[in-house]
Amino acid sequence: MRALVSEYEERPVAGLACAWRRSSPVPTTGRVVPDGCTDLMWSSSGELFVAGPDTTAHLTTMHPGTLYGVRFAPGVGPSVLGVPAHALRDLRVPLTDLWGQSSALEDALHTADDPCAVLAQAALTRLRTTPPDPLAQAVAHAVPSSTVANLAADLGLSTRHLHRRSLDAFGYGPKVLHRVLRFDRAVKLAWTGVPFADIAYRTGYADQAHLSREVKELAGVSLGQLIRP
Repeated sequence: MRALVSEYEERPVAGLACAWRRSSPVPTTGRVVPDGCTDLMWSSSGELFVAGPDTTAHLTTMHPGTLYGVRFAPGVGPSVLGVPAHALRDLRVPLTDLWGQSSALEDALHTADDPCAVLAQAALTRLRTTPPDPLAQAVAHAVPSSTVANLAADLGLSTRHLHRRSLDAFGYGPKVLHRVLRFDRAVKLAWTGVPFADIAYRTGYADQAHLSREVKELAGVSLGQLIRP
């Protein structure tokens, strides 16, 4: 999940995709678009919850305050959260539904100077016990440049088995994963000012019109609208 709103900051965390924080003194509506990731979040109002992997954009309203989060790269979330990714697809779920009572974690977050560090430590502790599936990492790296049949053959799996493993790891099958990861790369390039025609070429779209259709389907708006400040 990536929230395209103002007052948003990210920082690297070893072993995770990133930690992030966004704040607003007034109610704010943001567009959250698919990126293949899952997030663990805590709000300054005391909500502790998980955002599953998205397949389409979500408009979310943030109340005044600060939202802290840690993001898990594609295929990593199930190892932290303890459920297959497809069980969380397009959902926002209280952490207690997955971990049971988390009073110690919630107490630490309420008193922390850096809630992101607390969330990251909780996630990394679980990852040390249940590391991510190496197959999932291989799929995430290979799917942008390989057909499903070739990828399955390279991994020694049937296409049906690959699909099931992908649902568990990413929340969707390899074809949808490819679309989401390609879209995410395109959006990142757009934020840096790369011309849209060059983005289409560099990320494997047939042409700029193909890029435009995919962005509209996954984000609900055009690429230009998506990156508009």
